[in-house]
Amino acid sequence: MVDLFVDRVLVKNNKDQDELDTEREITMRLQNRILMLFFASAACESCQEFAPTLTDFYKRLTDEFYVDRSAQLVLLYISLDQSEEQQESFLKELPKRCLFLAYEDPYRRELEAMFNVEELPTVVVLRPDCTILIPNAVEEILRLGPDCYQNWQEAAELIDRNFMINEDFEEKSMRSFSDPIRRLKYKVEDDKKKKKKKRKGWRGGGDENAEVDGKEEGEGGGGSPW
Repeated sequence: MVDLFVDRVLVKNNKDQDELDTEREITMRLQNRILMLFFASAACESCQEFAPTLTDFYKRLTDEFYVDRSAQLVLLYISLDQSEEQQESFLKELPKRCLFLAYEDPYRRELEAMFNVEELPTVVVLRPDCTILIPNAVEEILRLGPDCYQNWQEAAELIDRNFMINEDFEEKSMRSFSDPIRRLKYKVEDDKKKKKKKRKGWRGGGDENAEVDGKEEGEGGGGSPW
């Protein structure tokens, strides 16, 4: 993924339009993430209609208002606009967290040819290794919305079990506020048991095992690890 944009300048769609112009910055932003290349133009009516859907899709997967943890997803707008004014106008319809290539960057047209873009809008979904996951995900995004991200995540072998939409998070977490503490406690106790078993295997003597276990219990005061 990073190799595709080494020596390029990626621009943030924020107020100051900050630039990512070093290999380190680009690596930190793109590494181990699924990349959506959004080819579109302000002059394209279908692009104008699709933009709000894509913006909502991206926000629901990356905005802290909707998710407990942002998805490993990057949106990069590849402008096929006829003027810089058109590009700037269309960027206002896109998420502030997305990236784009400057209008004067000829790499926009190179990417268009590289991914054989024949219709607008087109959303090319790339794995972290730059291979194509979906040539055009527009229809899938329209049909499934944010749910299609899980399919992409698994297909790209980005298994992130901490990703959860807030509604699901609330339903699962409200079972008990003490659940995380209990799970941690059991984990600690299981780890202690495993350590004791390992010592038994190393020493091979029943009496010595009992002594080791006794010492450990004595050191802990015979009480709970809490």
